[in-house]
Amino acid sequence: MVRYDHPDAVKLTELVQAEYVRRYASEVGDSSPMHPEEFDHPNGIFFIGYVDEVPVAMGGWRRGGPAGDTDGEIKRMFVLDSHRGQGLSRQVLEELERSAARQGIRRLVLETGTEQPEAIALYRSAGYGDVPPFGYYAEYDDSVHLGKVL
Repeated sequence: MVRYDHPDAVKLTELVQAEYVRRYASEVGDSSPMHPEEFDHPNGIFFIGYVDEVPVAMGGWRRGGPAGDTDGEIKRMFVLDSHRGQGLSRQVLEELERSAARQGIRRLVLETGTEQPEAIALYRSAGYGDVPPFGYYAEYDDSVHLGKVL
């Protein structure tokens, strides 16, 4: 567990933003507002996964969503290309679910995009289903909104 502004989180966030730019042919990546303190315990959490002391995976949740404070929103799930296919994203997701449930979160929600089929497949295989659009990307046609009751 680290703060969202930890140097390793910043490094991985820069990489995921570059991937968003590439996948969505945009200039800015994900421009939804996020602040480090939103991920501070008990209202959120942020994890970095390390392999041989190298940061290779990350993910976090912050309190809030369509149902208010009983929802938690997953943000910044990401695994380096070099470490994909090893189950790290599923491990991060499972830890996010456990930590959210411990803090009284009843449902996790998230927004991803149509250009991230691997992410959509991961979430659906973990029991996430469609929820009504919400948040910053609610009006975007290439947005996919998912949720899971914990």
